[in-house]
Amino acid sequence: MAIFAVGDIQGCYDEFMALLEHIRFSPEQDLLWLTGDIVNRGPHSLECLRYVKALGDRAVMVLGNHDLHLLAMSEGNLKFEKKNQTLEPILHAPDREALLHWLRHCPLMHHDARYNYTLIHAGLPAEWDVSTALRRAGEVESVLRGVQFHEFCMKMYGNEPNRWSDDLRGMDRIRCIVNAFTRMRYCGPDGTLDFGEHGTPGSQNPRLVPWFKVPGRASRNTRVLFGHWSTLGYHQSDNVWALDSGCLWGGQLTALRLGEKASPEPYQFNCPGFLRPGA
Repeated sequence: MAIFAVGDIQGCYDEFMALLEHIRFSPEQDLLWLTGDIVNRGPHSLECLRYVKALGDRAVMVLGNHDLHLLAMSEGNLKFEKKNQTLEPILHAPDREALLHWLRHCPLMHHDARYNYTLIHAGLPAEWDVSTALRRAGEVESVLRGVQFHEFCMKMYGNEPNRWSDDLRGMDRIRCIVNAFTRMRYCGPDGTLDFGEHGTPGSQNPRLVPWFKVPGRASRNTRVLFGHWSTLGYHQSDNVWALDSGCLWGGQLTALRLGEKASPEPYQFNCPGFLRPGA
C-alpha cells in the first residue's frame, strides 16, 4: 500500500487522472490524500468531486477555501458568484445533495500519528501544536455538520478577526479558525494573519514571514503537508511540504509518496493551464 498526497486540483480533472496514472495509483490498494480546493476555476469540478467521493475511505480530503465557497453558494451566499461560475454544474447536478453532504463531512485537518504527517489546506497559527489544531478544526467541523451550517455559510467571509485568541467566541472564533486553515500564507511576527500578500517569499512586505517560518512554531516537529499557495510552488523546508504547484495556471500537479522516510518522494505532471496567472 502506498499513500499519495496531491496538491490543489481546482477542477483540472484530465490532469488529475493523468497524474494518478503516472504514479500508478490503485484505488484498491493505495490511499489518496488531497490538500483541498478540488473544485473551482478549472473546467471539470463536478467530475473531480464525483471521482474523489466515489473513492470512499481510500481518500482523505481536507477542505480548502474554494470548497467552502461551493458550500456557501449552495446555501445562497452569492457574494463571489461571478468568480465561481465553474461551480454551477455541481449546483445543478442530479447528485448535488449527495456531493454537498459528502463535502460538508470532509475534515479541515487530518493527522496520521504513525507517519507523523499532518494534512491541511493553507496554514497553522504558530501557537497551535497538532493536538490544539485538531481541536480547533473539530469546532468548525461540528458547525459544518450541524444546525449552524446555514449561518456559517452566510457569515463565513471576512478578514476579521485576523489574530487568534482563545477568548474569541461565536462566528468570530469560527471565521478565524477557517481563515487560518484555508487562507493563510503570510503573517506578522505576532501571528497576525495577512491576506494581501500572495507572491513568493522575498516579494512580501519585510515585516511579514511565511507562516511556517514564524520562530517557535508549535507544529514544527510534525511533518505538515499543505496547498493553497500556487506562487510558492512545490517547496520543502522547515518540516513542511507545499504541494500546490499551479496546475490551473500552467504549472504542475504534484503528488508526494509518503512513508516513514524523512524525505518523501515527489512526482509531478506538467499541466497546459486553464487560466492565465492573475486571471
